[in-house]
Amino acid sequence: MNTQRMSRSWLMLALGTGGQTASTTALYGLAYLIPAFREDLGVSLAGAGVLVACPIVGILLGLIGWGVVADRYGERLALGAGLPAAAAAMAGAAFTDGIRTLGVLLVLAGAFGSSVNSASGRLVIGWFPPDRRGVAMGVRQASQPLGTALAAAALPPLAQHGGPAAAFGLCAVLCGVTGAATALFAVDPPRPDRPKGARTPAPYRDGSGHLWRLHGVAAVLCVPQFVVTGFALLFLTEARGWSAAAAGAVLAAVNLAGAAVRLLAGWWSDAAGSRIRPMRWLAAATAVDLVLLAAGAAWDSPAGTAALLLASALTVSTNGLHNTAVAEYAGPDWAGRALGVHGMGQHAAIVLVPPLAGALIADRGHPPAFALAAVCAVLAVVLLPAADRAPRTAWTTAPGGGARSPAGAAVSRASRAGSAADASTARR
Repeated sequence: MNTQRMSRSWLMLALGTGGQTASTTALYGLAYLIPAFREDLGVSLAGAGVLVACPIVGILLGLIGWGVVADRYGERLALGAGLPAAAAAMAGAAFTDGIRTLGVLLVLAGAFGSSVNSASGRLVIGWFPPDRRGVAMGVRQASQPLGTALAAAALPPLAQHGGPAAAFGLCAVLCGVTGAATALFAVDPPRPDRPKGARTPAPYRDGSGHLWRLHGVAAVLCVPQFVVTGFALLFLTEARGWSAAAAGAVLAAVNLAGAAVRLLAGWWSDAAGSRIRPMRWLAAATAVDLVLLAAGAAWDSPAGTAALLLASALTVSTNGLHNTAVAEYAGPDWAGRALGVHGMGQHAAIVLVPPLAGALIADRGHPPAFALAAVCAVLAVVLLPAADRAPRTAWTTAPGGGARSPAGAAVSRASRAGSAADASTARR
């Protein structure tokens, strides 16, 4: 990869990461405004929870549509249109007085902001060669804990002094600035040359079920992730007697460590030439740690606390890997839609896991919830495909750069023979 292409690749990564960070702050950070919603808007706790869920509902509605836009018209258009529109919806939320109108605007913000989930990943994949995509997507995925940390640090003080409107205003500014930067500076990665009107067969119809299995793995792994992240503070304060301040500080540090673990997982996958193998090992390690956590919680052992802190990092370690695997296999013509479908399964879990796990913990305590999370991690190991597979349509070579995944460069070196057979079948 020459210097000019490397600079452009890192600029695209910075734009994708910045957009994802802004989107995470605006769409996933509203839980930090629950006290302000109750005090300033006069809603019940349940009503505040509905407002927090509104952007997630919008994301579910918009993911596949923005994937189609990214696949057909490019990542720059998807991000440059979606983020400013999300900013406009957030600005409207800052000036509305009605609760129902606020809910609608938050749903719209989620629907527009979901362009980042579908398009920024394929922007990164398209500009990095196979041996650097894992690290690049690890950086992009690190934007999620960074965005959450930004929301935790900035939104409550703003809401305390200026009400929810001030917090919505910051979210609007973040989405607007990153959207404008993308519209100005983003460059769509090159696409394969093909005859006009030619269509690439959907990767879902290849008979292998490869993408569906990756989607299932990602959704299943959301269960341990959100059981741990959603209830770690409660466990440390109620079951272990920690102060809220001490628990919050430790968990904040662990979340930052989780961002570093994503980068290490990406580096591992690049070095191994495989996304599947590291995912399998990390999911297995997560399952073992969660078993220790469940046992430590049941017998009130200090090992349970240590296992919880380790789980906070392990449960997020595979996020970049399965997103990379999906985009690589779907190919440049289908990556946006595939990432949209991929995100829908995960967001369905995001909506369902916290209330169901909360009900289980309230009724049976923490150990059964942690044990169920361990079972889901084991299920992920079972669901994972046996090996990486070559895409039916290879990502092309960027101008002046290194090779881009010609006939299986994105797959494991150990599985190249099987991947070549897959490609031959696709040509027939």
